[in-house]
Amino acid sequence: MPHYLHQVAYSPEGWRALIAQPQDRIEAVRPAVEKLGGKIKSAWFAFGDYDVVMITEMPDNVSAAAIAIAFAGGGACKSVQTTPLMSAEEAVQAVRRANESGYRPAAVTTRAA
Repeated sequence: MPHYLHQVAYSPEGWRALIAQPQDRIEAVRPAVEKLGGKIKSAWFAFGDYDVVMITEMPDNVSAAAIAIAFAGGGACKSVQTTPLMSAEEAVQAVRRANESGYRPAAVTTRAA
């Protein structure tokens, strides 16, 4: 199954709700991820631009988008970013296919004055 990196930043309202009622949000979202056919592989709370970083396995892009939309639409998040991940093997295959694609970059030509 494809893997995805989810990065979530809480809104001030989301933080207020967590402060008022502390809870493990990773376990709180697990049923929603699983209902879409996915699995949480790992997750952490973090310092920096994002408050939660989570790796999931999801059946497809539509399922990954669905959970991202659910996170974003809930009102507790100010930012949700989802990044599809590739294994090293997939990356090598992509590089090989890029080499075989026949793509040629645009060339800059100068005109003589």
